[in-house]
Amino acid sequence: MTTKTTIPEVGIIMGSKSDLPVMQDAVEILKVLGVNTEVSIVSAHRTPDRMYDYARSAASRGLKVIIAGAGGAAHLPGMVASITHLPVIGVPVKSSNSIDGWDSVLSILQMPNGIPVATVALNAAKNAGILAAQILAVSNEQLAQNLLAYKAELAKKVVDSAKELES
Repeated sequence: MTTKTTIPEVGIIMGSKSDLPVMQDAVEILKVLGVNTEVSIVSAHRTPDRMYDYARSAASRGLKVIIAGAGGAAHLPGMVASITHLPVIGVPVKSSNSIDGWDSVLSILQMPNGIPVATVALNAAKNAGILAAQILAVSNEQLAQNLLAYKAELAKKVVDSAKELES
């Protein structure tokens, strides 16, 4: 599965390096689907200037979607969404200082009107990657075909498992 561009179209950012094991799932699925990404650490609380610079320059650097993962208070996705016009997908991360991840989920989910952030389930960076690819596929026929092939493979696995169980 490939697409034609070499410029990163999806930015994958996280509040700290400890979020990488979760966010790696987004990197991997986008690679499978043929979408180029860039990955960085951008903390809303510890490096606010870096966050502002990242969000302000994202579109001019060719990004079309941003996936932002954060744990705890999880302000990164919402703050980035408040700065850029690009779609932002938030990944709540269950971190070591988390309240079972609910703090992260609610921080990302409960955005005020006018600043939407698409929110996936706790630690569901793979779904964030798929959603980013679906957004891009609206104007990229090859990527749409890659997604259809991926979903067909998911269906095949279910049918194969059902046949194995039933035999």
